[in-house]
Amino acid sequence: MKRRDWLAGSLAASTLAGLSALGDAAETQSGTGASGREIYELKRYQLRNGPEQKLVTDFLRNAAVPALNSAGIRPVGVFHGMVGPENPSVYVLIPYHSPGALLSVRQRLAQDEEYQARAASYLNAPALQPAYIRMESWLLEAFETVPKIEVPPAALENGPRIFELRTYENPSEKANLTKVKMFNTAEIAIFRRTGLRPVFFGNTLIGSHMPCLTYMLTFENMEQRQKNWGVFASDPEWKKLSTTPGYTDPEIITNISNIFLSPAPYSQI
Repeated sequence: MKRRDWLAGSLAASTLAGLSALGDAAETQSGTGASGREIYELKRYQLRNGPEQKLVTDFLRNAAVPALNSAGIRPVGVFHGMVGPENPSVYVLIPYHSPGALLSVRQRLAQDEEYQARAASYLNAPALQPAYIRMESWLLEAFETVPKIEVPPAALENGPRIFELRTYENPSEKANLTKVKMFNTAEIAIFRRTGLRPVFFGNTLIGSHMPCLTYMLTFENMEQRQKNWGVFASDPEWKKLSTTPGYTDPEIITNISNIFLSPAPYSQI
């Protein structure tokens, strides 16, 4: 292992361990995270065209999601890439009460014989026929004003819906916190009023392209998405907010990425 890779892994592990200790202490005192906000693990599987896609899908549907639910983790969202880089891909959104809960669930799954049996084909995929090209993961903390995942009504009946996953990269930690404040104090309220329905908002604790924040919106279809974003863009309150010194995009955002997703049939979001 290269030294820089070892250092990166050690720093990530140390950070997660520190967050875990804080989360465990908070859970001991109150039964939930100190802030009352969820912690999200957002995972991305980059796949190949071919039978490996079914291997990952079967693993998520038959092993991972049921095991997480049995551990008290729900709702679990599973999404397929529609428009975005490096498709085919699958995204998984998993909510936890704290970083400590994430570690506890991983330890539980490692000892869960039923899970291990159901996941055997995926877990034991040979090196020359791996289940995926790569798997990436981000750890996010929910925003104060959207402290938990908001399941869209259409998900309850597996109705038509699409999702937009947006990531805002910031030029500095200060700019990142400024954009989070902007969302919490005004922008999310404008979103709701203009028909932009949140699923989650999260600030990245561990992951790539930091500092950054990520959020997900849901729509019935692309036509509704275009209409509602148009209403938002022309909203007088938004126009005033977005031109306020200190809150303009050139001051606090360096890049915005959009990915469009469709829910898997067994997705709980």
